[in-house]
Amino acid sequence: MIWLFHRYYPARKLLFFLSETFLLLLSSLLAFLYHLGFFSFSLLDLDFLVKIFLLIIFYQVWLYYFDLYSFKREDSLLEIFFRLLQATGVATFLLGLFYFLFPSFMISNWSFMIFLFAVLFFTVSWRLIYFYFLKNGYLNEKIALLGCSSLAHEIISEIYRQLDCGFTISALFLPLKTQCNDFLSSIPFSPRVYYGYHDIYRLSQKLGIKKIVVALEDRRGSLPVEELLECRMRGIDVVEGETFYEHLTGKIIVEKIRPSWLIFHGGFSQSPFTLLTKRLIGIILSLVGLILSAPIALLVTILIKLDSPGPVLFVQERVGKDGRIFKLYKFRSMKVDAEKDVPKWAQKDDPRVTRVGKIIRKLRLDEIPQMWNVLKGDMSFVGPRPERPYFVQQLRKKIPFYDQRHRVQPGITGWAQICYPYGASEKDALEKLKYDLYYIKYMSTMFDLFIIFKTIQIVIFGKGAR
Repeated sequence: MIWLFHRYYPARKLLFFLSETFLLLLSSLLAFLYHLGFFSFSLLDLDFLVKIFLLIIFYQVWLYYFDLYSFKREDSLLEIFFRLLQATGVATFLLGLFYFLFPSFMISNWSFMIFLFAVLFFTVSWRLIYFYFLKNGYLNEKIALLGCSSLAHEIISEIYRQLDCGFTISALFLPLKTQCNDFLSSIPFSPRVYYGYHDIYRLSQKLGIKKIVVALEDRRGSLPVEELLECRMRGIDVVEGETFYEHLTGKIIVEKIRPSWLIFHGGFSQSPFTLLTKRLIGIILSLVGLILSAPIALLVTILIKLDSPGPVLFVQERVGKDGRIFKLYKFRSMKVDAEKDVPKWAQKDDPRVTRVGKIIRKLRLDEIPQMWNVLKGDMSFVGPRPERPYFVQQLRKKIPFYDQRHRVQPGITGWAQICYPYGASEKDALEKLKYDLYYIKYMSTMFDLFIIFKTIQIVIFGKGAR
């Protein structure tokens, strides 16, 4: 397993990515071989290396943006093939535009066609092989689950859904059979089931299990301490269910944890260096963003004025760091009297949204003025989304640890925004809090840069907008 941003990533994911990089390199070499001949170029030629790098980076970025490096159980080979065609088409168009602007980097048309056919052949073939390995669970780390709690059910569901998570549940160690009938009937696959907590080490060793996840509903009086201690001393990893869930999913399951878990499990450090770089990144990105988006902002301003009566900017109170209230700026996307009675959650196909509002919300253009909030210091570029005081008062009473999301500055984008669709209910607020707390726990400069990179994908494809 690879440890990245405090999450489990199977090493084969990196191997798959690097193998595909090699296949793209091989495709580009074939193209240059046709164009220049075998003895007409050198692998040490800087011009040659730059052209190869451009080909690989253009295609691999768009393979990533079309979710072709993440695999879910519901994915079909046909769907993956069509996404490959789409990613190749977009990358080809943008590369053609780049060649038009910088013709010195071009390769011949026939060479480029050879490269395209080679890319499609290698990427499709490699994914067919990889998908076969995933479906059959090869190279997965075998784990055992102890308990039949709701947390255990959540872990099983996540592992089953994430086809490429790198884990296979090989055994379940459960209490009395009568206590787990409903639990077993809801499992979508058939692991080995052992009732009682005897011989855990022997059975685990026999099945090749490397990790035991403890997901008991109540550990008092029921935790098999001696058996688990033997496993730990003999080299089998034993981990709490809440911690395993956190590292598996990238979120903290707030309904199942106690305050002591947050206190004693590390994280939540905010070093001066991280805060300084976070502020500098926010200022730089906001300045560049406001300058580059100025023509678009002018067009949006005109369209809003033509489309519906009312101000161009929508100013609304939001809750910031440490509960401080500030005024957030957005381009107005709803009718002026959208909330004349009480604040309401935004819904899918919300009738309060104007015609222009539907477009700018889909493209996230309504959020351009928030970069001014970042420059003012009210917000950061990356962080939990700021919520309205009305909803904060309601949510803090119903959702455990909700106020902890106000320990850092809110952001234009965030871990919850790229991992979960638009929040429009108390249930959504709970799910987003799980991601927000995970972000706050492991906040770092590299984590912020990764979130910004993923946000580009969200904006391009309009995911989660309402």
